[in-house]
Amino acid sequence: MKQTKKMNQLLERMARITRMERGKLCRMGSRPHYNHQTWQDGRNVVRYVPANETDALREAIDGYQRFMKLAEQYADEVIKQTRRERERQFPNTAEGKKGSKTKTGGKSKSEEKDS
Repeated sequence: MKQTKKMNQLLERMARITRMERGKLCRMGSRPHYNHQTWQDGRNVVRYVPANETDALREAIDGYQRFMKLAEQYADEVIKQTRRERERQFPNTAEGKKGSKTKTGGKSKSEEKDS
């Protein structure tokens, strides 16, 4: 599969993200610290974070969220390209063509009318 210009741009943007952290940051009422919550090995893991560290942690969490959005966009591009290639490779079986099989017992729409 050939990398498109958009795919390369997405990968470059992903590579420029240098700080990442999963989870979310929650203020602990009037306490001097925050909770950083993440899922790890199927469990919610919580650690306390001093207030002076929260800006850096927020930036890392934002970095992870940006990365995941870019990864989703990249996957969408690969999926589009995969579908286009499949349609070129198998033109008679492409989705949405007239007379294609449906979920009703493998009959085409015209065969269903005759039944």
